[in-house]
Amino acid sequence: MSNAPDQVALQGKRRWIALLFLALGVSMIILDATVVNVAIPTMVRDLNLTTNEAEWVNAAYSLTFASLLIFFGRLADRFGRKRLFIIGVIVFVLASVLVASSNDSISLIAARALQGIGGAMILPSSLSVINAVFVGKARAVAFAVWGGTIGGMAALGPLVGGWLTTYYSWHWAFLINVPIGVIVLIGVVLVVPETRDALGRKGIDLVGTVLVTIGLLGIVFALIEGQRYGWLVPTEQFSIGSWTWPSDSISVVPVAGILGILSIVAMLFIENARAQAGKVVVLDLRLFRIRSFGAGNAVAVIVSLGEFGLLFAIPLFLQATRGYDALQTGVILLALALGSFAASGLGAALSQRFGPVRVLQLGMVLEVIGIFGLGLMLSTTITGWQMAPWLFIYGMGVGFATAQLTGVILSEVPVEESGTASAVQSTSRQVGAAIGTAIIGTTLIIGLGTTTTELEDRGVPTEQAQQIGDAVAGSAGQAIPALAQQPDGDVLVEAASQGFANAIKSVAWVAGALVFLGLLTSLTLPKNTARVESEGYESPTESEEGSASP
Repeated sequence: MSNAPDQVALQGKRRWIALLFLALGVSMIILDATVVNVAIPTMVRDLNLTTNEAEWVNAAYSLTFASLLIFFGRLADRFGRKRLFIIGVIVFVLASVLVASSNDSISLIAARALQGIGGAMILPSSLSVINAVFVGKARAVAFAVWGGTIGGMAALGPLVGGWLTTYYSWHWAFLINVPIGVIVLIGVVLVVPETRDALGRKGIDLVGTVLVTIGLLGIVFALIEGQRYGWLVPTEQFSIGSWTWPSDSISVVPVAGILGILSIVAMLFIENARAQAGKVVVLDLRLFRIRSFGAGNAVAVIVSLGEFGLLFAIPLFLQATRGYDALQTGVILLALALGSFAASGLGAALSQRFGPVRVLQLGMVLEVIGIFGLGLMLSTTITGWQMAPWLFIYGMGVGFATAQLTGVILSEVPVEESGTASAVQSTSRQVGAAIGTAIIGTTLIIGLGTTTTELEDRGVPTEQAQQIGDAVAGSAGQAIPALAQQPDGDVLVEAASQGFANAIKSVAWVAGALVFLGLLTSLTLPKNTARVESEGYESPTESEEGSASP
């Protein structure tokens, strides 16, 4: 089967140039996902967004992105991974222009949802191209670069967003995707080869596609919005446009979650029956029989619970208690990006010597050390320089773990299934991150409740302490600077800041414990994960001058 469409060999430097453009395309969507966090306050003021609308700016992107990954992964296998990547970049860039030109909440939220669709096309197709084109030692290096890009861009996002928003406008936080997208498109068209399902399976599993999309949409929505709308009883009115959730006795969250779970269960039964009948499926459940794939996805879900939870809380803490602006916060988080980039350079060499599973576990150990170190150091007087070493260690851990986990999960997957498999592992991370966000958000709010006790210990009347504590918890700490304007403002700010420090310490312990649980789960992975060649595929060469595809 040497002439199968999946079997593409790139010689010498061309494959690394191809990787550069693929990684640049992925960095665009990762960068944008984090840039918006520092741009939203300005967008709220310029567009007069309500709190509900501002939260949907993020939710619309996350929901469409996570729920469509598997669907687009299958389309990439069927119609061509390069083709879908190109379409995804075009959609993402056009959506970015629509976001930048939005002048009301409806157009803004719709454009963000369209960005999520483009991102869901880009991410799995980029991974599956790498899995199809690179083999042997080259694959380990390629995944290290890809993983380092994700970790680094996640940390660079706040810096770029803060700089553009501060010195130009929030519009440029999205328009920057236009020149990046054009460069990516030119490079991908010129140097990236087309690959697709070598078995030539045709047809679309419409029922499975609809069920998996509805299922993921319902589950991810429930996980993201449960804290806001109420896990069982409504705590806030849910509405989309002019339509409002009609029930006052049960929240939209459990209904969405149950609908999502039922859809996934139905999908599993239907996909199993279709696979046994030899029909095309959107998700081949037999992939989970591959130990590295099944156990690797379990690790991906668990480690994602806590991996970026602290990054959600640190910017809030620094801006509310230390007085840093968005740009200064981004500069501090640059230490994490540097650590991630450093790891991407070391990961491949370490993987060749000790194996990818061991490097993955090293990464998670470093993450745990970095998180717990920050938890011990965080205080109302901590400086960026004091945080930098721990952020660097944490960043190295993210760089090692992200690259190696991706490679381990895909290492034994037949190349013709790499689009779907890539999408599943990306979805595992997104679902884990959604659950983790809910856990970390709840931990932060509960921790901020200690503000009331801190205030009472400093002589603030109980009723006033309760009111201030509620305001601090309800605003995720962002009400703290305004306390300085009240009588005895210094005392109030000091107490509230200490309450926030207590809360973020709790967040660090929880996030670190979740990553440690992921480390323990990684012990179930095969120690020497290597590609298992499917019948009809050639063994991969490990020549660094040119690679033959499996």
